[in-house]
Amino acid sequence: MVVLSLLLGLQPLTTDLYLPALPELTVQLGASLAEGQQTLAALLLAFGVSQPLWGALSDRFGRKSVLATGLALYVMSALGGVLATSIGQLLLWRIVQGVALGASVMTARAIVRDVYETLAAALAMSKALSGLGVLACLGPPLGGLLTWALGWRAALGVLVVIGVLTLAVVLWGLRETLPRPNAEALRWRRFAFTWREIGAHPDFWYFTLLSSASYGGVFTFLATSSYVLIDRYGLTPQDCGWVLCSTAAAFLLGTLLCRRLLRTLGIARTVAFGASASVLGAVGMVTFSGVDHWWAVVLPFYPYMLAHGIHMPCGQSGAVSPFPHAAGSASALAGFVMMLCVFLTGLALGASTLTPRASMTVAISLWALLLAVLGVVSWRRSTKVSAQNSG
Repeated sequence: MVVLSLLLGLQPLTTDLYLPALPELTVQLGASLAEGQQTLAALLLAFGVSQPLWGALSDRFGRKSVLATGLALYVMSALGGVLATSIGQLLLWRIVQGVALGASVMTARAIVRDVYETLAAALAMSKALSGLGVLACLGPPLGGLLTWALGWRAALGVLVVIGVLTLAVVLWGLRETLPRPNAEALRWRRFAFTWREIGAHPDFWYFTLLSSASYGGVFTFLATSSYVLIDRYGLTPQDCGWVLCSTAAAFLLGTLLCRRLLRTLGIARTVAFGASASVLGAVGMVTFSGVDHWWAVVLPFYPYMLAHGIHMPCGQSGAVSPFPHAAGSASALAGFVMMLCVFLTGLALGASTLTPRASMTVAISLWALLLAVLGVVSWRRSTKVSAQNSG
């Protein structure tokens, strides 16, 4: 659980820790708001695109060697970001960092499938994501404090230290979990057959859409919140960091609630419960859209983040569970779809003529609408299964 929490937590640390520094970063590098947001969107696109290759490599050579390679690349790219002297250089290093990050998160999800079965995998994932939630709580306040005291380069420099520590933990604290490497995983015909098999499974698409829609709303908030809170409402980077920490705490609470719901309601009704919370958050954001204060932006987002803590364990474990023989590839394809959705969201936000706050409200509402549809489907599934069992 410690190793999994570190591997999964590397993503929110990479994306969240420098958010309070974005306004200062864009000014010092002479960049626009859209270019600053692109450093986040491009990282996540690279993160998604790289995962299919990492997945095939991990199925062929094992989880540990792929992790070590990816984390070494992560450390190098994090250092490059610290030393960047233009927004173009920073964008390039963040893309490389996204590629490296794909190895960490994809392999962590595959390890869960190596070790656990369906419901147990969701419970284990929720525990690992609770650890992620703790790291996500620490990231923004630390980034805000470092930005205030030492500048934006110090906030990015922390990622170098975290990458080195994670690499050390993997090398000396992780055993190989793949019992039998697949010697055919990298051959084109086998690769294509595996992807067709995964893509033809309805459960894969249902749970991948679930986690993609949930994270799509979270990404929207991450990409716009620092500009809204700092530029629009005058919060300091430290204050912005603490606000983002509080939203991460809501996610952590959601992962804890998820475990209780899974044990009492099962996966289908747990997903339906989470969808209701997502919709509640979006309705709150629309309702308070006329209130010109920072709390009116943040307060309605708490239910959405609570729901995110429910959706992610279910979605990430559910997408991989049908494929014990190709957990790396299934995890990689799910990650690719999720990050493609996020990248397209980033493009839409960058091209929007609305204010950052209005763009945030519209995009989160659309993602919540998709989650509502998925929640209805999940509830109907659970009702049908209950009727069959009672019959």
